[in-house]
Amino acid sequence: MGNRAVFVIAGPAGPTRHHSSFGAIGLDLDLLAGPDVALPFLRDHAPQDGWYDDGMVEAGVLADPSRRLLLLFAWEGPAASSRTRAATLELLRCAWPGWEVRWLHDGQAGLRAHLGLDPREESRDVYPGPALEVDGEELSDPDPLVAVVTIGPGPGRCHLLADIDDHPVEEGPALLERLRDAPDHGSHRSWADAGIHVDPERRRVGWWLNTARDRARTVGGRWPGWTVEFWEDRWSEHRAACGGRFDPPASDRAAALVEVRDLALERWAGPRSDARAALVARLPHVPVGRGFAPAVRVATAAAARTAIERAYREAAGP
Repeated sequence: MGNRAVFVIAGPAGPTRHHSSFGAIGLDLDLLAGPDVALPFLRDHAPQDGWYDDGMVEAGVLADPSRRLLLLFAWEGPAASSRTRAATLELLRCAWPGWEVRWLHDGQAGLRAHLGLDPREESRDVYPGPALEVDGEELSDPDPLVAVVTIGPGPGRCHLLADIDDHPVEEGPALLERLRDAPDHGSHRSWADAGIHVDPERRRVGWWLNTARDRARTVGGRWPGWTVEFWEDRWSEHRAACGGRFDPPASDRAAALVEVRDLALERWAGPRSDARAALVARLPHVPVGRGFAPAVRVATAAAARTAIERAYREAAGP
């Protein structure tokens, strides 16, 4: 199945597009190498003529060197985790000095819109994540993969869904009926990757996520007659709206910076071989696609580690 990623690099002759069938996981760590390393690395990926369907792309980048603009999104990685997201974005801004770094909450649809293209929103079914039991083993993870759903004013309810499919906001009001008999967790005091607060009395909805959904900017249409507010990644708005039923712990900024730095240094620990060339050599009679990452030389990996350490020093301070 792969983990599809797209890379768009603006230039005087217009943007060039590149793709990877397996490059979505780790893209945020690749970018921490800074523009001098990351831009040539992205350009070395296979060119892309068409576009994947918006809902199939798990990570992407648009880099415009003349405007010094970096747009990105990812479904996985430290940038997608509430516990390490702020640290990752801070390190990215330090690694790309003078650049504006922005997150695309609507994924490839937002990337295409930035290029002046039709977002190509497809009509497709919604696949909601299942409700979790109060004693579900997933909740023992310090960084659980969950979406928090709080309902109602007053005491209200708090449900946790596995954050493995579509965002619960995409269900529209049918979400309320689905969760009518779901386990009520009362509150959630740990991290989450997404959330929604629904106030049926006022017919208001607020929602957020750390990743990207191709329908993020148009999902309000699924709640006719309701006021829908998109909080982007500001989970603090959810905490305020639900009276603290969702209340994650305070973030340890220093520890998060160290963790993300170490992940990036491991990612760029040394040279990487040309995976496609090795596969072609091993299976000469089998058609092999071009969606593999390019090779990384020793000097390139060393330059990446230098940029990562420099970004960390700037972020961490004296």
